[in-house]
Amino acid sequence: MAGTHTEGGSGTRLPPVDVSELVRVRTHHPEAVAEAAARRARRPLLTTSGRLMIVAADHPARGALGAGGRALAMANRADLLRRLCLALSRPGVDGVLASADILDDLLLLGALDHKVVLGSMNRGGLQGASFELDDRFTGHRPEDIQRLGFDAGKLLLRIDYADPGSLTTLESAARVIDDMAARRLPVFVEPFITSRTPEGRLVNDLSADAVTRSIAIASGLGGSSAYTWLKVPVTENPDDMARVMETSTLPAVLLGGDVGGSQEQAAAFEKWRGALQLPTVRGLVVGRSLLYPADGDVAAAVDTAAGLL
Repeated sequence: MAGTHTEGGSGTRLPPVDVSELVRVRTHHPEAVAEAAARRARRPLLTTSGRLMIVAADHPARGALGAGGRALAMANRADLLRRLCLALSRPGVDGVLASADILDDLLLLGALDHKVVLGSMNRGGLQGASFELDDRFTGHRPEDIQRLGFDAGKLLLRIDYADPGSLTTLESAARVIDDMAARRLPVFVEPFITSRTPEGRLVNDLSADAVTRSIAIASGLGGSSAYTWLKVPVTENPDDMARVMETSTLPAVLLGGDVGGSQEQAAAFEKWRGALQLPTVRGLVVGRSLLYPADGDVAAAVDTAAGLL
């Protein structure tokens, strides 16, 4: 599909995305999404390295569009798709995590061959909403992931001991873990202990004790943990990660988040580098800090992250 090129950093130009063509196909041939999924060339979840480097882009479906200090950075879909296609083309990048609309676009663009595809499952906890912790499963269902031939699912599990909505999320997460295990499909669980500020904003607790509790809770959900992976943050003090990750034998990947400026990004790389040496940590799932880096160099940010593995 033809389109306008945009700089992606390091002399690399973002690949073209023709929005008009995507809309034409969606309008006149909606079954093209299923057809593209059926012919997608697949690969194992893990290669011989046993490591995973996944680019995340499921934030918009939860109304979380900000990145790098720009409140609507992820709102331009063509720009986001160009950044994703560039990231997926870089050496060492194994795949992508996204909601259905974005994965459908990437299927139509032919960007998912020989890539690991993770479907984002619960997007009902809209950013800033009063019901944010009642995080219902409004995205991919286990049967959708199986039908489309995707490789895994991901769910967000935020727990506030003062909010009954957390119990709803816990119970529904457990049942989805059961359903995924019955289909022999991996599910990546992203747990946090969280609380509200006096202004009502949700804040994730990244202290060692809180991350330890969140891992313990997530590891015990469902009738089987055989297909469960963890997606965890690096603790406030990176030196705490070794004892925190002793909480579970489940394989884990590190999450990224929006890290802000260049100095914060460099610090994040160093935190990931250290935590990746731990025996249960198998890779990275990082989104905004790589797709919207402070210096605008998408290729360099992705290459640096992939090089940590």
